[in-house]
Amino acid sequence: MTDKAQMATIDGKEYALDSLTDVAKNQLMNVRVADQKIANLQQDLAMYQTARNSYAKVLNENLPKDSE
Repeated sequence: MTDKAQMATIDGKEYALDSLTDVAKNQLMNVRVADQKIANLQQDLAMYQTARNSYAKVLNENLPKDSE
């Protein structure tokens, strides 16, 4: 039986890493790197959205008040 650590799940199907071609292994690495970058960018985006919301709140609190 193949060790789980040497398996890759691609589109819901498991493959033994040693059964993949070098091209497939390189593309798998590229996909993993891209996924990590996307996750990092999503974290950055969440942080920037939170900061923006805070800036907008402070801006709104400091706008001139309407005289009625």
